[in-house]
Parts: sequence; structure tokens; C-alpha cells
Amino acid sequence: MSSTDPVPRTDPAARPTGVSTPAGRLRAGARPPAVLLIPAAVAAAFALLPLGYLAVRSLERGPAFAWDVIANERTAQLLARSLTLAAVVVTACLLLGISLAWLTVRTALPGARAWSVLVTLPLAVPSYVAAFAWLSAFPDLVGFSGAALALTLVSFPYVYLPVTAVLRGADPAQEEVSRSLGHGPLKTFLRVTLPQVRPAAAGGSVLVALYVFSDFGAVSLMRYDTFTRGIYTSYRASFDRTPAAALSVVLVVMTVLLVAAEARTRGRAGHARTGAGTARPAVPAPLGRWRTPALAWCTAVTAVAVLTPLGTLGYWLAVGNSATWDPAGLLDTAGTTLAVAASGAALTTLLALPVGVIAARHHGRTAHLLEQSAYAGHALPGITVALSLVFFAVRYAEPLYQELPLLVCAYAVLFLPVAVGATRAAVLQSPPVLEEVARSLGRSPLRVLREVTVPLAAPGVAAGAALTFVVCMKELPATLLLRPTGMDTLATRLWTETGTGSFAAAAPYAAALILLAAVPSYLLGRHRT
Repeated sequence: MSSTDPVPRTDPAARPTGVSTPAGRLRAGARPPAVLLIPAAVAAAFALLPLGYLAVRSLERGPAFAWDVIANERTAQLLARSLTLAAVVVTACLLLGISLAWLTVRTALPGARAWSVLVTLPLAVPSYVAAFAWLSAFPDLVGFSGAALALTLVSFPYVYLPVTAVLRGADPAQEEVSRSLGHGPLKTFLRVTLPQVRPAAAGGSVLVALYVFSDFGAVSLMRYDTFTRGIYTSYRASFDRTPAAALSVVLVVMTVLLVAAEARTRGRAGHARTGAGTARPAVPAPLGRWRTPALAWCTAVTAVAVLTPLGTLGYWLAVGNSATWDPAGLLDTAGTTLAVAASGAALTTLLALPVGVIAARHHGRTAHLLEQSAYAGHALPGITVALSLVFFAVRYAEPLYQELPLLVCAYAVLFLPVAVGATRAAVLQSPPVLEEVARSLGRSPLRVLREVTVPLAAPGVAAGAALTFVVCMKELPATLLLRPTGMDTLATRLWTETGTGSFAAAAPYAAALILLAAVPSYLLGRHRT
């Protein structure tokens, strides 16, 4: 057969039930086995629990009362403040993320590889640590400006990373054609490069906006009222939880509208490559007289986003004395943090395993519904998830109220998507034919899962567990509401010390949090490399 002969096609409908597709999934109609379906349904119901709580609790005193809470002037103020803060932070992140991505990928910037690493480091700094660093250095930096600065400096990598990925994979021929037609670098960037990165920048912007909507630590330390702070204040100020639930509903609606708007925009966007085959690397554009300003821009961003928080922590560690340091308390708190985060990561990974395997190996309505349900917690801020679990414990499981298992459950609801995504990707990378061979040899679905699927996907699942461990360790609002009485984690202790202005006492907890988070982050980086 010559290379020009048509390639015979196989009718997908002719595949027998249970046969894998080239993507490694089983075709529609191949129902997941009960050994996966039952625990996956439990995990999905677990993740949907907060949404059920909001529906019940916000209407507990009638729709009229809920509407009064939603429609009053205070709610409108919180809405305006949250949207304004998100708009400013997203705009600043777009400016920082796109400019740095273009400089490090498309230009002959000296030390581009080192700059590309440095500008991603702020991802390892929790927002409340950044707020603590800036607030301790500049005590007057409170309110909107302080919150916007702290949130921008920790979240611009959410735009930088996807835009960088698109620029590295995009065909440079379109930009070269533009320049050959006499268009300058700026016109080429605006008319060719920017449309190419627009979908990635939009996706990153949504992540930034969701981060701002759900952030509690930075806005609280900067004393700037947004929805999350309003919900926390309402919860603490009254035994009536209905106003807090009604405010949470508004926050969830904002999140859903934002994600829907981004999905609609992404669905119409796109760009095409010229030519066939693998895209060749772009020739870095010379910066010429703009070389010094470009280096100054990268230096300024790195200094403000990375060196300032670390330098501030170093300063407070240096000026702290024996009266402000409590080594025994620090070790005890660090141990508690590790234990709680490890428990949260273990439960989350256990719940994510059946959902991730089904999402990777099956498609169809059931698999789609289970996967989407697992992501429900991702759209909810930690404070809303904590309120739902408080409601559940008080009504139906009072012995769990303010006990460690309830806090671990909150981590599982919040971070289930992290573990599901890692598990799904790991299972997709393992060949499904080995599972089919095991089934043809008479192995039960449980034995196939235990002896074939899990061992093959173990490295990726472990990486997801490590990532979940890191985010559990940094979580603040749910920990504040659900921690057992007398228990502190590094995050809550830092928040408490900073709230009273004890910056020297807070510095060791912030430094310990960053150091402990850096270890699994480094291991994750090695795994991906």
C-alpha cells in the first residue's frame, strides 16, 4: 500500500463493549465496576455536601429572609469590593504575566532561564505570608492597596505559566511573516502574539479571580472587607448562620458566572499553525535599546515578589529575641501541621482514586457526572466548606464538632480536584491493555485495580498526594473554623500573631511554613522533571 492510499478506518460503533479506545478509555456503555462506582459515588456525594448545605441553610428562614440578606446595602458593598479587588488584581496579573512570559520566551533576554524560574517562586508563598511580610514592613499599607498588592504578587504566576506554555508551543512563522510585512515589534505583538495567548491568559485570569474571591488570609490581615471576610464576621458575630449561608450563595453564584464566562470565551477562541509537523523553536528577538529596561523590569518584579517577603522574614527572625521566640511551641505546631496535612492528603487521595480511575478509563454520562461532582468543592472558598461541615456536625454528627476528623474531611472536600486530576493523568499514562489482559485471565475488578492499575499509576498518584499535602498545610479559613480547641497549625498561629501585631513572634511560623512546603514542592519538581 502506497503512502497515498486511504487509511482504512474502523467504525467505533463496531467495537465490542469494554474495548479500549486509542485514548485509553473504555467506550460509552462500558459501565464502571461496582468496586469503583460505589466509592466514587461516596466521594462525589462528599464533595457535593457543601452545595446541599447552602441550599438548605440559606432557605431555612424562608426565601424572603434570604433575599433580604442578599439584597441589603452591606451585601452590595461586599460585592462591589470583591469585584473591584478581583478586577484590579487580574489586570495587574495580566500585565505582569504576559510581559514576563514574552520577555523570557520570545526575546534574547540575558539569563532568561533563570528569570523563568525566579518569577514562578511566588506560587510557594501563601497570600497571608505575603500580606504579613508587607504589613510588617509597611504598617500603613492596609486596606484595598495592601490587599491588591499582596494578592497580585502571589497570583501572577497563574497567568505567566499558561502563557509561557502557549508561546513555547506556538509556531513563530506568523510573527516572522508579520515582521517581514514591515510591522514593528509592538504591532506584531498586539496583532499576532497577543491573540495567540489570549485563551491561555483568559484561563489564568479566571484562576486569579477565583483565588481573589476565595482568599481570606490576605484580606483579613490587610483589614479589607470582601465576601470571605464578611462571611467569617457574620459567622462569628451571631448564632444565626443563615446570613453567612446567604452570603456564601452569592459568592458561589459569582464563581459559577465567572467560570461560565471564561468557558464561553474559550470556546470561541483559537489559533492555527502554519505548516505541518512539530513547531520549530522561535528565534529570540533582539531587545536592542530595550535590553536594560527589560532587565530592570524582571529585577523589580523578582525583588518585590520574592526578595521582599524573604527579606522581611529574615529581618524579623534576626530582631526576634528569646522573649518572642518559643522553640518548643514552634516544634509542636510544626508537628501538628504535618500530621493534619498528612491526614488530609491521605483521605483526599483515597477518595480521589476511584473517581480518577473512572474518569481515565470510562466515558459516558456516569463517569462525567462523577468527575464534575468531585470538582464542586473547587468552586467554593474554604470558609463556605467549613460552614457546611459545622452545620452537618451539629445536626447529624455532634461528636465530630471541633474534632480533628471534621477538619480532615474539610481538606478532602476542598482539595479533592487536586488529587483527582493527578490520579486521572497518571492512569491515562498507563497502558489499558495490561488491565484487559488481567481481566481476560479471570482477575476480578478489585484484583485488577489492586495488582495492575494502582501499581502502574502509583508515581503519579503519589505526586498528587504530595501536592495535596502542600495545599492542606497552607489552608487557613477552614482550619480556623474547624480546628479542635487548643490546636494550632503554622497557618493559624501565624494569623493569630500577625493579627495582634506581633511580627517578630509570627516570623518563625511563616519561615517554618515556607520551609516545610518547599520540601514536597522540590520533590514534585524532580518528579515532573
